[in-house]
Amino acid sequence: MSFFLCPASEQQLTTPDEFHKAIRDLNVIKAPGPNGVPNRALKYLPKLAVSLLARLLNAVLRTHHFPPKSRQARFISILKPRKDPALPSSYRPISRLDTIGKLFEMILLARILHVVNDGVPMRDEEFGFRPRYSTSLQLAHLVDRITRNLGERSLTGAVFLDVPKDFDTIWIDGLNKLTLLNFPSYIVHTISSYLRDRTSKPPPIRPCNLFKACELDWLRGY
Repeated sequence: MSFFLCPASEQQLTTPDEFHKAIRDLNVIKAPGPNGVPNRALKYLPKLAVSLLARLLNAVLRTHHFPPKSRQARFISILKPRKDPALPSSYRPISRLDTIGKLFEMILLARILHVVNDGVPMRDEEFGFRPRYSTSLQLAHLVDRITRNLGERSLTGAVFLDVPKDFDTIWIDGLNKLTLLNFPSYIVHTISSYLRDRTSKPPPIRPCNLFKACELDWLRGY
């Protein structure tokens, strides 16, 4: 039997208080996703709306089914510095996610980190997504190692790996290996639903003033 057909473990459900704290932690300057609801608006939700959203997330945790709307993104393309604008590879795609979906992600991440910090053996060199660990601290470790080796007249080797499109190439069917690290199966099921069948759409095309566009082109020297 496939792992994803097996019964899931007991869920750690959320509460309105936890959901309200997640709303307080939202960054108000972040752009909204496809639903157009800004984070600032969520901070003014009444208690009843927060309770209903908490119930909705608990339904997600019970059924291990992320809503399709929360798996939809609106993407924009930003030209990379000193790149040819005629080449598609010169643009950096930015996906704007659903604001409600972001809240679900934050609460699910809290459960993942709880498992990672309490029950999963991690190497000291692993700094990704861990509290009190940062890129700056990792760089300080690297500089300290290089300085120490220079003092001992020895060489330092380093390998830097950049995986392109890593989010798009996640081995979803391999998530069952997380259970070998004592991850609750309900979390693995929910992550699987979150990663599957994701969609994106471009922003709406707005009519532009042709004369204004030509004027801007003239000012730029085109």
